[in-house]
Amino acid sequence: MGQSVAQKVIASHLISGKMVAGEEIGLRIDQTLTQDATGTMAYLQFEALGLPRVRTKLSVSYVDHNMLQAGFENADDHRYLQSVAARYGIVFSRPGNGICHQVHLERFAVPGETLLGADSHTVTAGGLGMLAIGAGGLDVAVAMGGGPFYLPMPKIVRVVLTGRLSGWAAAKDVILEVLRRLTVKGGVGKIMEYAGPGAATLSVPERGTITNMGAELGATTSIFPSDEQTRRYLAVQGREAAWKPLVADADATYDEEIAIDLGQLQPMVAKPSSPDSVASVSEVAGTKVAQVCVGSCTNSSYWDLMTVARILKGKTVHPSVSLTVTPGSKQVYTLIARNGALADLIASGARILESACGPCIGMGQAPPTGGISVRSFNRNFPGRSGTPNDLVYLASPAVCAVTALRGEFPDAGTLGGLPEVPALPEEIPSDDNLLVPPAREPEKVGIVRGPNIAPLPRRGPMEATLEGQVLLKLGDNITTDHIMPAGAKVLPLRSNVPAISEYVFERVDATFPKRAKEAGGGVLVGGTNYGQGSSREHAALAPMYLGVRAVLAKSFARIHRANLINFGILPLLLDPPSGYDAIAPGDRIVIEDVKGQLGRGAAVQVRNVARGAAIAARHDLTPRERDVLLAGGMLNWTKEHAAA
Repeated sequence: MGQSVAQKVIASHLISGKMVAGEEIGLRIDQTLTQDATGTMAYLQFEALGLPRVRTKLSVSYVDHNMLQAGFENADDHRYLQSVAARYGIVFSRPGNGICHQVHLERFAVPGETLLGADSHTVTAGGLGMLAIGAGGLDVAVAMGGGPFYLPMPKIVRVVLTGRLSGWAAAKDVILEVLRRLTVKGGVGKIMEYAGPGAATLSVPERGTITNMGAELGATTSIFPSDEQTRRYLAVQGREAAWKPLVADADATYDEEIAIDLGQLQPMVAKPSSPDSVASVSEVAGTKVAQVCVGSCTNSSYWDLMTVARILKGKTVHPSVSLTVTPGSKQVYTLIARNGALADLIASGARILESACGPCIGMGQAPPTGGISVRSFNRNFPGRSGTPNDLVYLASPAVCAVTALRGEFPDAGTLGGLPEVPALPEEIPSDDNLLVPPAREPEKVGIVRGPNIAPLPRRGPMEATLEGQVLLKLGDNITTDHIMPAGAKVLPLRSNVPAISEYVFERVDATFPKRAKEAGGGVLVGGTNYGQGSSREHAALAPMYLGVRAVLAKSFARIHRANLINFGILPLLLDPPSGYDAIAPGDRIVIEDVKGQLGRGAAVQVRNVARGAAIAARHDLTPRERDVLLAGGMLNWTKEHAAA
């Protein structure tokens, strides 16, 4: 039987398990990446493993999130990251070199290899035929040590693209159309594999936009074939030797299939405050806007910024609009500076930001109160921009540019012709001077630790009985931004769990940390898709530090579920989901004989002491996950497993 692209990469990296949807598999990881908001904790965890060197083909540490140095914390963490990279065999991408996913696509991604990244948008590299998966930092630390990455074997969804994008329709509109059809829950447990004649018309930067936002579907990853478009991109990057063809067999089988005619797509937007709240641009035409931001790891490539520059050339941004533009990498920044596009952007009134995540992660450029912000980013979760009750729309760079000029959303029928821009420059001067290789004499490198780096929190083995108060009851689609906010105030504390734990659920209930500590910990209750969004493991690590021992929910997002297990928090599924209605905040929950119950079967007896009632629940843990939980988390289990 033939195999799909994803199945071929999985099969060639399979260490354990069978490629049967839902069964746990272990994969050999070729490459890892971290960024500075997740990297400090990931490397503290790697150090705790006690290994002298990383065991991957390549590991890269990027600095792109915590770039606002309003205090000593970020600068200190960057010094720590650089010293760790030098000591343990990791390439260090200096501040200013660019956003991790853009740079990795340019300089490191290899078709047919595996990439595990401590960032949910690691999936961007799937645009170049790589099996790229986002995970918590602890999973990445274990992979750097040579350990497998475990996950349920995903279903494979074939997305057949026909036709060709025309007019003002862009790659952004392809993924918005998928989100419109499937929602932010529609990709959970699945790999989106793009195919068909339409896929062959898309450049690697366009493919990267689509795979990047596959994270918003909840998908494990997304992947394109490695074809002539891939070869051309690598050739322009001076990396053609890394290319190899990788296409699905003609008789490959898939679990699901959807079809999209690129020629029928129109410019679209995602309305506040979810990436799947999709409408056509014409439906919101005339709506006034206050801010426009172009950039992020989704849309900051050479082609993206050249398109914006051509639209803005000789014109001036509307007086009511603040426009920011973020080049995705030093490479992109240098190219537009040399060809004059940067001058056109500046002349139009655009504010040029450094090559970093910036506004996308709430690090500056928060929109005004009540003002609409239009962004070429990947997420518009409530408050993520830094402004409470924000009104953030997502759109393609071209739509962003026209909106910035007009001060309002355009009607698609009035746009006229889109300026033609080559997908890639004919030549890219190779300059990797901001990539620092590991030290030749690592034993001489001292690790630099600033005062913001606190000891790594640990917990012991899981208790025989779990009990505690229901500290918070939450609804559907709770994101990791709800649980552990980002932004300029909180992100600098990523290496200091006691400090960052004071902000857990800040946007939901600011009293949560105080109540959790006073209660001696407890239990959380959630709806469907609990923990969607970012891979940030602090959304599990900080609650663990506050004493959270279990989460009862209707369903979990993949990465957050894994992070809960990694830090010894028991994820239980309410079965039936209607049991959610029988639990109230303040109720006392008791789960007795945890080890015995987890070993006997899927059903778990949970008692609501306050109401004198049983709550029907079940677990979907693999035997390995059960052992990880009982050990008190992945770090404890890994050290025990290695010793054994």
